[in-house]
Amino acid sequence: MRIDVHAHYWTDDYLDLLVELGKTDTDTQRGMGAGGGAELDARLRLMDRAGVDMQVLSTAPQNPYGPDREKAVAAARFVNDQYAGVVAAHPDRFLAFASVPMPHIPESIAEMGRALDDLGMVGVAMNTTVLDRALVDPEFAPIFAELDRRGTVLYLHPAGNSACSPLIRDYHLTWMAGAPIEDTISVMQLITAGFPLRYPNIKIINSHLGGALPMLLQRADNQYMWEAPQTPEAPSVQARRMWYDTVGHGHLPALQAAIDSFGADRLLLGTDFPYENDKVFVRAIDYISDPGIAPADSQAILEGNAERIFGRIPAPSGTA
Repeated sequence: MRIDVHAHYWTDDYLDLLVELGKTDTDTQRGMGAGGGAELDARLRLMDRAGVDMQVLSTAPQNPYGPDREKAVAAARFVNDQYAGVVAAHPDRFLAFASVPMPHIPESIAEMGRALDDLGMVGVAMNTTVLDRALVDPEFAPIFAELDRRGTVLYLHPAGNSACSPLIRDYHLTWMAGAPIEDTISVMQLITAGFPLRYPNIKIINSHLGGALPMLLQRADNQYMWEAPQTPEAPSVQARRMWYDTVGHGHLPALQAAIDSFGADRLLLGTDFPYENDKVFVRAIDYISDPGIAPADSQAILEGNAERIFGRIPAPSGTA
C-alpha cells in the first residue's frame, strides 16, 4: 500500500480561526486544493491517477499555534474534529496527524490524548519551531515525554519563518531555501540534544529529505565533538534513528543522496500536496521508481516502510 505521509488539508473555516490567532499568511493557502468539497474530490481523483492509496493529513505549517490559549485550543479541537470527519467519510483513503495548541503545554497534552485515543489519529504533527522557538527548548520537554510514553509518530514540518533570518525572508527565499534550512536546523538540534536517544519510542518523521542533512552528515560527524560535545552519539548514527519523507520536487540526486545517507529503510513517501499538484504530484511518486534507484529501495520506500511506522493498514476497498 502506498501511503503519502506529507499531505496538507485545511478549509477556509479553519484558516479563519488561524487569522484570529494572529496568522498573516492564510490568504495564500486558500483555493489551492487543500480543502473539502470539490477540492477533496479532485484530490481523490489525483491520488487514483498517481497510484496513492492513502494520505496522512496534516495542518502543518498552518498549525493552531498562538499566544491566546483559548483560541489555540478551540482551533486545535476544530481541526481535529474536522479531520476525524474526513477520515470517517473516507476510511480507506485517509489517516490523520493530530494538531496541538502550542505553546500551551497542558492543553496540548490533553488534546493529543483526545485526538489519539478518542478520534483515532495515527500521530501528531508539529512545526519545526513553536512561535520561533526550538523544539528542544526545555519548556517543551513534557510534550516529548508524552509522545515517548505513547510511542507515537511525530511528523515535523517547517514553520515557514525563514529560519528567523532576514537574509532569507527579505530576499524572497522563505520556501525555496528557508524551508529546507528549517528542516536541517531542526534535525541537527534534535541530534545535538540527543532526542532520538532520550525519547527512543517516538517515531520522528522529518520533512523534505531532511533538508540539507544528507550533504552534511560527514561534516557533522567530523565537527560535533568540538562544537557540540554534549552530543551523545555521532550525528550520522542518530540521523538513522529517525525517518524522512521523500519530498524532493522530483530531484533524483537529492533522493539518491538521502538513500545513501540514511538508508532506504528510513524514507517514506511524501508528496507535499497541494503544493505539488497535477503533473508535479505524479512526478513526486514516479521519481522514486526511476531506473537509477535500486528496485528494492523503491519498493521499500513506496510500499514497505510506512507499515513499519503505522502498523498494518487494511488495503483500500477494491484492491487485492
